[in-house]
Amino acid sequence: MEKVAYDASHTVEVGTVPNIVSIGKPPWSNQVHRGKLERIIVQLGAGKGRFSEVSGIPRSIGCIGNNFFLLHREPLSPERVKELIREFKGMSGKELWLTNYDRIEYLTSVASYAVEIGVPEVYAVVRLEDVDSIEPFEDVRFIAEFEYSPENFHRLEAYSWLHGALVMVQGTHLDEFKSIKTTFPGEIYIDVLFPGSARKLDFNVIEVKRILNPSVEKYHDCLAGTLAITADGYALPCPLLRNYVIGDVKELGLKKVLRRKKLKAFWKMTKDDVGACRACPFKYICHDCRALEYQASGEIDGLEYCQIAF
Repeated sequence: MEKVAYDASHTVEVGTVPNIVSIGKPPWSNQVHRGKLERIIVQLGAGKGRFSEVSGIPRSIGCIGNNFFLLHREPLSPERVKELIREFKGMSGKELWLTNYDRIEYLTSVASYAVEIGVPEVYAVVRLEDVDSIEPFEDVRFIAEFEYSPENFHRLEAYSWLHGALVMVQGTHLDEFKSIKTTFPGEIYIDVLFPGSARKLDFNVIEVKRILNPSVEKYHDCLAGTLAITADGYALPCPLLRNYVIGDVKELGLKKVLRRKKLKAFWKMTKDDVGACRACPFKYICHDCRALEYQASGEIDGLEYCQIAF
């Protein structure tokens, strides 16, 4: 196979263009939502990622990445985590996302358990540098996370058994990334890194935000159907909305958490609930990350990253 040089010491194999499933948004953002629980994102530790809630997580889909969070009390026990997964399975839950592990062995054991009891889709997000520590097993959809570079893509190609890759990309590298050739056969989720302020944006936000979701007039395209559980047992509408606790799963089961009106309000938070978006003709084809907006503006209905309103 032909080789193409990208620096003085490395080469990248020429293959097909990557199978890009989503850019700047979770892969479920184009799915039809019906107001029921669709997925839970379970964090299994503080995480080992280099982006933290203290310094800010400038990531469009950092919600399913391996970041670093502060834990305010003892983590959930492995037994309690398994109980929650069993309850999710009993409620006909479909997608289980496992993230923010501290030990790869714990991540893989929980993933294996979820498969054993019949959870339909089990996703486990791992750092690229930890992939060699994993023994692949059937029905767990491992996703490797890494920051974009031709060198990292070259490393990825050795793991054709991976389900996908969560690739953190600087805005200035978006066009370069989308034209890269690779032999990796899995799905690619582009996790765009946002600057702290719209004044420093270096990419076309309108293009990144574009979605096609038939239920977006009634449900938030990203938050709807999603429940996040932190390593220390707090239920959130999104892993990055750390100040919006819905319930405590150390005390409550999933069914009681799902009855909370606060959670349903997040699921139904459409652009009609964001004042500056209400009159915009593009509001129903525009995805936005409420967590990123909250982080930048301090308001849940903030509007920092819009090139139309400002």
